[in-house]
Amino acid sequence: MGPFSIVIIQVTVVIAAVLLGPKDGAWVGFTWGFINWIRAFVWPTSPMAIYVLVNPLVSVLPRLLVGLISGWALLKMVRNVHDAKVWQLSLTGIIGSLINTVLVLGFMAGMYYLGWLPLDKLNVKAFMPWLLGIMATNGIPEAIMSGVLVPLISKPLLRYVK
Repeated sequence: MGPFSIVIIQVTVVIAAVLLGPKDGAWVGFTWGFINWIRAFVWPTSPMAIYVLVNPLVSVLPRLLVGLISGWALLKMVRNVHDAKVWQLSLTGIIGSLINTVLVLGFMAGMYYLGWLPLDKLNVKAFMPWLLGIMATNGIPEAIMSGVLVPLISKPLLRYVK
């Protein structure tokens, strides 16, 4: 986590939700989140991962909800996913990405404020700008990337899904 550490998990989860529906999208999100959770124990990707991603509220639940909510959002926009326009798929990708960013960082902040993170010496005044900085430097590019990749990948694959 840090400046320009772009995550692509949400793109694959949103594509699964588009192609397979919200329920299966949630399962794909759960699987990615579970893998992320295990990885936090055996091969952490950052120093914060050993404190934060070992909690399934941060590593698993947001990814599950990305699949579920982005799948529901698309179904609210179209009756049949095969009729989805590029802008609807793009918006679905952006929604999934924002859900991921807001929930992961939101759960991190909430856990800190509840005292669930073993970071007693962390300065709150320094912590929140750090989280907001991650949201800006990672969240915005991730949302743009998801908005571009989801329709580019999903639209051709929808031809092969019943």
